[in-house]
Amino acid sequence: MLAARLVPFGLRALGDCPDGDATITLIGPDEPAFWPIFTASPEFRDGAADPMDRWSQRVISEVAQELGAEALFPFGGPPYAPFFTWAKASGRFWASPIRFLVHDDAGLFVSFRGAIRWTKPAQLSTGGIPCTSCHQPCATACPVGAFTDGYDVATCKAHVASAAGTDCRMRGCRARRACPVGQGTRLPAQAAFHMEAFL
Repeated sequence: MLAARLVPFGLRALGDCPDGDATITLIGPDEPAFWPIFTASPEFRDGAADPMDRWSQRVISEVAQELGAEALFPFGGPPYAPFFTWAKASGRFWASPIRFLVHDDAGLFVSFRGAIRWTKPAQLSTGGIPCTSCHQPCATACPVGAFTDGYDVATCKAHVASAAGTDCRMRGCRARRACPVGQGTRLPAQAAFHMEAFL
């Protein structure tokens, strides 16, 4: 039911988290289908700020209303909804070697566009973290060692903004791209959009 409703928007359910008598279902891009759908939207084309957040709020609110659910978003705070906590409680996300969340299917390029809280039973995963059987190329892929001791945001941002950082800026973070899980699903144009927002 939810899966079919999300397909036209290039979205998919990423995992469930119990929330009292309800369930929170996390929603993110179904890549690579997501990007051409989003870029055809009025929010992307109107030139106003935060097009992806505005698009996400519109489409996920629409889906939630049809299902009698509550729409939730990782933006618009403070306060901010605890998406990181919900993700880890789903059994489908873990802290990666570079400390970013890694998803069992989307890898390190996983992102949240929203969630819904509804009354269907939670479907929790019992699978294991993919990083335990991986040679963990993400840990050494950063050209400026921004993940050597935590995450050095300033070093990362300076590199991405420089001429030497063109590859990261135009194709996405090298450490994220190194993850074997979900590799090659994010289109370069989408990665560049997010890197521009990061800068």
